[in-house]
Amino acid sequence: MSSMRVVVFASQKGGSGKTTLAGHIGVQAELAGAGPVALIDTDPQGSLAKWWNCREAVTPAFIHSVFTNLVHDLDEARAQGFKLVVIDTPPAVTKAISEVISFADLVVLPTRPSPHDLRAVGPTIDICEARKKPMLFALNAATARAKITMEAAVALSQHGTVAPVTIHNRTDFAASMIDGRTVMEIEPDGKSADEIRELWEYIDARLLRRDMRAAESSEVVPLRRNVNALGREVPAFGRRAN
Repeated sequence: MSSMRVVVFASQKGGSGKTTLAGHIGVQAELAGAGPVALIDTDPQGSLAKWWNCREAVTPAFIHSVFTNLVHDLDEARAQGFKLVVIDTPPAVTKAISEVISFADLVVLPTRPSPHDLRAVGPTIDICEARKKPMLFALNAATARAKITMEAAVALSQHGTVAPVTIHNRTDFAASMIDGRTVMEIEPDGKSADEIRELWEYIDARLLRRDMRAAESSEVVPLRRNVNALGREVPAFGRRAN
């Protein structure tokens, strides 16, 4: 079992907050001791790369990669000892994005609580199901105490797991992306920082459960020896091993 985890942020809908959440989760994972963490930006617009280039902090690391070289770059990241790789994807549904999702240990689908965003999640869900990848909806940019937020959570829950923490729409998220920082670095005691920490804790718990299941499935159960009344081993032909 690989010790490196891969989390992919994917959404067909532009403006879902994929890049902001990917950067914030990468930083929070590093702060929480889950690193070393690396970020990969597969979006041709390069928004995550531009944000990272503005950062003064040296962590998380950034891996310059493209779709066609992703296999090699992930292998190299694993060899260099990275424990988590967070991948941002373009706002589209293509064969290339399907390939990226194939490397994921968990796919996070940021979704704004709006009718347009809810209608757009279908194709991404289809890719995750076709690739048999676990997915998680993250309600993002929500308005506090808005009825539609709860309605969106209920609607999404019909298709998969919804993170129990909602990321609300606050200006500090946009402000933090200007100079390569995060809300945890701008206002560590603020509500936005608390929400990101809670979202990472939930993602981490999901990954841990997956790691445990993978470990259990890879365990080799030794067969019991067949012995006779004198304690001598005898062939097990025609007998069911138990």
